[in-house]
Amino acid sequence: MGRFKGIKGTIILIVLIMMVVSYYFYLSNKTAANKEESTQLTVVQSLLLDNLEIQYPPSPKEVVKYYCEITKAFYNETYTEEELTDLALKIRELYDEELLANNLEDQYLIDIRTDIQSFKQKEYTISSFTTSSSTEVDYFKADGFEFAKLYCMFTLRQGTELKYSTEQFLLRKDDAGHWKIYGWDLADPDEDNHKEEEIKQKQ
Repeated sequence: MGRFKGIKGTIILIVLIMMVVSYYFYLSNKTAANKEESTQLTVVQSLLLDNLEIQYPPSPKEVVKYYCEITKAFYNETYTEEELTDLALKIRELYDEELLANNLEDQYLIDIRTDIQSFKQKEYTISSFTTSSSTEVDYFKADGFEFAKLYCMFTLRQGTELKYSTEQFLLRKDDAGHWKIYGWDLADPDEDNHKEEEIKQKQ
């Protein structure tokens, strides 16, 4: 009888230990899941974590692609005023020194807020963007500098309607070997239609 009680006590003890261990693992997994959920980054936060001093986009196409990702975040995402300012300063890291000189920081921050507000009031969003392929980038030299020219087509959505806007980008290589955005503009209407059809075929 005493031996039976001893075995019974041992079994109860083992069950209790298993319950404690199971509960510990349950709490550990729950805490890890909650931590992962709470630290999930937004699109804007993820872009702001990029350190362009360490890892700058390696080609004109990648520079324009990164510019478009930030632009898309400007018009599509939700963010704080501080994040908007930081994002605007981040995109300026892609700009050529002459472009920066012609777009002083304080005025640029005012202008970008105005543009975003106007865009959202018209209920536009950027559905997607497509850049020229690497083989279609036009490289040339002028005034002792290396330049690159390429196109990007933005697909804009307003309700159920889609609109297309093709922009031509000009980039200049700086002394560090980085391609910086020298300027951009809407493509020529005739050229725009040609490029639009050309880019659409690649989507």
